[in-house]
Amino acid sequence: MEATILKGQSNISLIHSDMEQYTTKRYKIDIFEDYTFKYDSNDNANQYDNVYFDKSDFKYSTVIGIRIFQDDKLLKSAVIGSTGGKTGIGKNSIIIESERLLVCCSDTIFCLSIPDLTLLWRKQADQITCFEIFKYLDSYIIHGEVEISRLDKNGNILWQQSSADIFTTLEGKDNFFVTENYIIATDWKNRKYKFDFNGTILQTTEQKKKQLWKLWK
Repeated sequence: MEATILKGQSNISLIHSDMEQYTTKRYKIDIFEDYTFKYDSNDNANQYDNVYFDKSDFKYSTVIGIRIFQDDKLLKSAVIGSTGGKTGIGKNSIIIESERLLVCCSDTIFCLSIPDLTLLWRKQADQITCFEIFKYLDSYIIHGEVEISRLDKNGNILWQQSSADIFTTLEGKDNFFVTENYIIATDWKNRKYKFDFNGTILQTTEQKKKQLWKLWK
């Protein structure tokens, strides 16, 4: 019997365009990379109600703007920024819930309220980059470059696991799955790791054992 792969999104529809636009029952939410925004500058083209940046002496590799609309009226806006490896905006890099949203931004997960975009918490969940975030019960599974993590609803780290290499592949796709019963991650050398939701490694295998992994999936 095939395991069901869980999705990062919940209760939203996604419209593909130059910026990612999410619609819920009450709001329209635009999330986009703001390449021009500079922290502590008065000359930014885009202005925001809230600015949430990790304090750092290093360059902010990822800057993400967020705007919330209701009936085409802008309610609130916010910009978040963090250092570490650059994070793009993808289908599994954002989770939108009824009263809050979570965004992967470089090495950090930001959690903001809806619709006020108040910062509820932020947590560095990887040493380099947080690629994806998935909802599991009342917690979140983070696919990081160096670590797989599970955070509780308040952003506390429940566990983290690393491997002999980074958790991505040369192709950079189809290398991480969260199912109803377990997590599968693939490292740079195409070694696969099967975790339970307590962070225990149940099994590892080389890429050549394809048939076994097909059975798991």
